[in-house]
Amino acid sequence: MNTKLLLGAMLMCGSFSFAQSDDPVLMTVNGHAVTRSEFEYSYNKNNSEGVIDKKTVKEYVPLFVNYKLKVEAAKAARLDTMRSFQQEFAGYRDQQIRPAMINDADVEAEARKIYAQTQQQVDGNGGMVQVSHILLLLPQKASADEQKVAKQRVDSVYEALRRGADFAEMASKVSQDPGSAAKGGELPLIVKGQTLREFEDQAWQLKDGEMSKPFLSPAGWHIILKRGHQNFYSYESQREAILKFIDQRNLREQIINAKLDTLSRQEHTTPAQLLEAKKQELEAQDPSLKYLIQEYHDGLLLYEISNRTVWDKAQKDEAGQAAYFKHNKKKYKWEQPRFKGIAYSTRDEADVKRVQTAVKKLPFDAWAEQLRKTFNADSVLRIRVEKGIFKQGDNALVDQKVFGVDTVPQPMKGYPYMAVYGKKLKAPEELADVKALVVADYQEELERQWVEQLRRQYPVTVDEQVLDTVNKHK
Repeated sequence: MNTKLLLGAMLMCGSFSFAQSDDPVLMTVNGHAVTRSEFEYSYNKNNSEGVIDKKTVKEYVPLFVNYKLKVEAAKAARLDTMRSFQQEFAGYRDQQIRPAMINDADVEAEARKIYAQTQQQVDGNGGMVQVSHILLLLPQKASADEQKVAKQRVDSVYEALRRGADFAEMASKVSQDPGSAAKGGELPLIVKGQTLREFEDQAWQLKDGEMSKPFLSPAGWHIILKRGHQNFYSYESQREAILKFIDQRNLREQIINAKLDTLSRQEHTTPAQLLEAKKQELEAQDPSLKYLIQEYHDGLLLYEISNRTVWDKAQKDEAGQAAYFKHNKKKYKWEQPRFKGIAYSTRDEADVKRVQTAVKKLPFDAWAEQLRKTFNADSVLRIRVEKGIFKQGDNALVDQKVFGVDTVPQPMKGYPYMAVYGKKLKAPEELADVKALVVADYQEELERQWVEQLRRQYPVTVDEQVLDTVNKHK
C-alpha cells in the first residue's frame, strides 16, 4: 500500500476512535444510536434545580426510552411526512437558524442604505431648514368678524417686529403654539413633507435671517423667521437611531431574506438548502442547539402520536370507557355517600312540585335541558338550579335536606322556595357519575398498554458502563 495512503487511513481511524470515545453511544432504540451527550442534554434539562419530581439518572432512563419509542412509532406512522408537521417544524428550525445568516456587517450595510435613501430624499428636496414662528390660531369655519380680528392682530404683531421688536420675546408672549412659544418660537430642523404646505412654501423660499409677511394656513396666521438651513445629518449622528428603527420594524427579517436570495443566486442553490447548511454548521459548533432543534422535532411527533393513540381515544372511546369502568368499579367507591340530583329555588311554590314532575322519568343528563325549556325559556327565570353529584359540604341546601346537617341555607332573592330532588348514592351507579376520573385512568391504562407494546416491538439496548459516566466525565 502507498505509505501516504496508509498514514492517512491510520490518522482517520485514530480521529474516529477518539470522537467515539469522547461521546460514546449510551443506548440504541430500534437500531438508532443515542449518544451520551444527547441523553445528558435531556436529563439535565428536565431535572434542573427547581424541578419538583427530580429523577436520578437511573430513574430517568425508562422515561427517556419511552419517549424515544413513541417517536419511533410516530415515524413508523409516517407522521413526519405530513405537510402540517413539516411546515411547523421548518418554522421553528428557521427561527433558530435564520438570525445566524447575517452578521453585524450586514445590518450595518442596511443601516447605511437606509441613511443614504433618507439623505438623498431630504437633500434632494432642499435639505433642512431652521425656523422660528408665531402662530395665531384661527378656526377654519371662523366668522367674518373672527377673521377680521385675527388679521388685525397678526398685522399688529408683524408691524411690531418690523419696528425692531425681538422675535423670541414676541413669540413667547403671543404665539398660540405652546410648544414652540416656550422656546421663543423656535422649531426643530424640518424637512419637506413634515409640515403644512403653506408653511413649507414660505420656509424654503426665505433667505437665512429673513422674516416672512403674515400668511394664512389651515391652522391660522403665521409669521416665520428663517434662522438657517443645512443638509441632512451625518450618518454617525443617526446610526443608533437607524439601528433602533431596524429592530423596531423587524427589518432584520428583510435583511435575512435579501442575503438568502443573493447567496442562493451566487451559489446556485436554494434558501432552504442554505438554511440547512447553516443549521449543520451551528450544530457542529454547539451540540445543545442540535438537541434543542431535535427536541422540538421529536416533541411535535410525540404530541401527534400520543393524541391519536392515547389522549383523543381516551376522550372519545365511550365503549372503552364503559368497559374500563365495569372492570374497575370497586376503584371508584366513595368513602362518603353522594347526592345525585338538583338543588333548586323557585319563585312560585307550585313550581317546586312541577320541577320534580318534569324530570322524573328522564335520564339525569337530560334534566338540565328539560328544566330550561319548561321553566326558563322566556325572559323571566322561574327557577334557579344547581345540578351535580354533591358530597357533604358542597351545597348548604343539600347538606340540610339530604345529609341532615344542622345548617340554614340562605334563599336567593326573589326565589324563596327551596327544594332538592334526586337520590342518595353509596357508590357510583354508572360511568357518568365518575366520568372525569374514569377518562383520566383509562388514558393512563392506554398509555401503559401502548408502551408495553412498543417495548415488545422495538428493541432497546442500554450500555450500563456508559450510563455510569453520565455527568461524571471531563
